[in-house]
Amino acid sequence: MSENTYTPPKVWSWDKENGGEWASLNRPDSGSRFEQSLPVGEHPFQLYSLATPNGVKATVMFEELLAAGVAGAEYDAHLIKIQDADQFSSGFVDINPNSKIPALVDKSGTNNVNVFESGAILLHLAEKFGRFIPSSPNDKAACLSWLFWQVGSGPYLGGGFGHFYAYAPEKFEYPIDRFTMETKRQLDVLDKHLANNDYMAGKEYTIADIAIWPWYGALVLGELYDAAEFLDVESYTHLVAWAEKIAQRPAVKRGKIVNKTWGDESQQVHERHSKTDFDNIKF
Repeated sequence: MSENTYTPPKVWSWDKENGGEWASLNRPDSGSRFEQSLPVGEHPFQLYSLATPNGVKATVMFEELLAAGVAGAEYDAHLIKIQDADQFSSGFVDINPNSKIPALVDKSGTNNVNVFESGAILLHLAEKFGRFIPSSPNDKAACLSWLFWQVGSGPYLGGGFGHFYAYAPEKFEYPIDRFTMETKRQLDVLDKHLANNDYMAGKEYTIADIAIWPWYGALVLGELYDAAEFLDVESYTHLVAWAEKIAQRPAVKRGKIVNKTWGDESQQVHERHSKTDFDNIKF
């Protein structure tokens, strides 16, 4: 064992921040930290989010629905600044007790419906409008399998690889190697599957693609963690081709910049309340 080896106590207790970019937000308890109501727009769907990969899933889905002619999918996308702890307001916690973006209020029916977790939002909207989810049982099973694959696999990429490679206060070989190995295994899973399939569920573009692309598509396109070279993403040729194909969809181009507050200012739409919010954006 090295001199830096950590011996866990019999009972863990939280007595200090653990360092890193997000340390000031991390606590071992849940619930609201301050009283503040959320803004409410005029559309049937109220989305509270930020353009992280999980947030992009929801905004891409809404933009795809609207592009498909589903007028009932009009939405307001309100900005939640997670670095400012907006997700711990009483209003946000009332929608999502887990205090993670995105969170959605569906006001289209008799009673408001709160939906949280990005995968649940995709499935809720797909089933509500009968879009981007296959109708045949076999194809639907494939779609849902890949949707939940992303839900289960994503934390190894984000909270595992992304944290230790990009955000941890110090870099250590063991966790970086551990999560790099798993991330590359996942990339290989996707690459081999896409060698024989146009999209994740076969020939049809579905919520499985919408869920996977903001994480793994962004990663192989060099837009996540500045890790494309490190992971040798060019070797996953089928995955890269799929990612590039989806990146060219107009709805994806719009959805990925909603609630975005970093990078090129000309590619940011802090809040989305109308299709005219994209009028000054050059795609």
